[in-house]
Amino acid sequence: MTDDIPAYDLPDVLTVTADGPVRTVTIDRPGELNAVNEPLHWALAHVWRQLAADTAAKVVVVTGAGRAFSAGGDLDWITSFLDDPVAREESLREGAQIIEEMLRFPLPVIAAVNGPAMGLGASVAVLSDVVLMSRSAYLADPHVSVGLVAGDGGAAFWPLLTPLLRSRVYLYTGDRIDAPTAVDLGLATAVSEPEDLLDDALRLARRLAAQPAPALRATKRVANMYLSQALSGAMQAGFAAESVTMCSPEHRERLLALRRSAARR
Repeated sequence: MTDDIPAYDLPDVLTVTADGPVRTVTIDRPGELNAVNEPLHWALAHVWRQLAADTAAKVVVVTGAGRAFSAGGDLDWITSFLDDPVAREESLREGAQIIEEMLRFPLPVIAAVNGPAMGLGASVAVLSDVVLMSRSAYLADPHVSVGLVAGDGGAAFWPLLTPLLRSRVYLYTGDRIDAPTAVDLGLATAVSEPEDLLDDALRLARRLAAQPAPALRATKRVANMYLSQALSGAMQAGFAAESVTMCSPEHRERLLALRRSAARR
């Protein structure tokens, strides 16, 4: 059942639906594997304050439409940064806003990772309070493989959640982390069967919605205070380093080669 909810000022690539006190946020570019383009990036930066202003909301579930959670950055959009420094810097500012807004967001967030979660998609998933992964899903941060520093999350906060000697190899190589390994590393909470994932997420969401709201929100605030303090310096350094590598010849060469390869498929 979908209830009436306040109007959300969002592009149609990010939708919000309601079931009682639970809000489900769906990344909705299924034909592009939910790759993040300019409107979706903006929406991910601005949805959190709108959700916080929805006084009937108590818990949020984030998932992807179709067979992916989010396949990272849209190649056409990212390629446009090569010769547009203004757009490039705006994307970095907005990327920092996404992380900061998620860390400040007062309600519990459950990620229902239904398929590949790459780059920023992996960051949105892992920044959630609970990460439920379909057995067929995986995480990956391929920034280094295209000549970039993983400034929008992975390099800054994976080491806070995982054993450093294990997380570094995934950041350095961009290798996929399957669902059971993600749980083992501490990047995910539990594995669900694909057909059960959303039901599992909604069941937990309803359970959290029944908890005393002030105690739940204050507990999240205290836990995220630690993360925010630990991340502040690393995030600033990460985004500064990512900005530099966005201008590198290695990044240009690898990104254009990746785009040509994708166009041939």
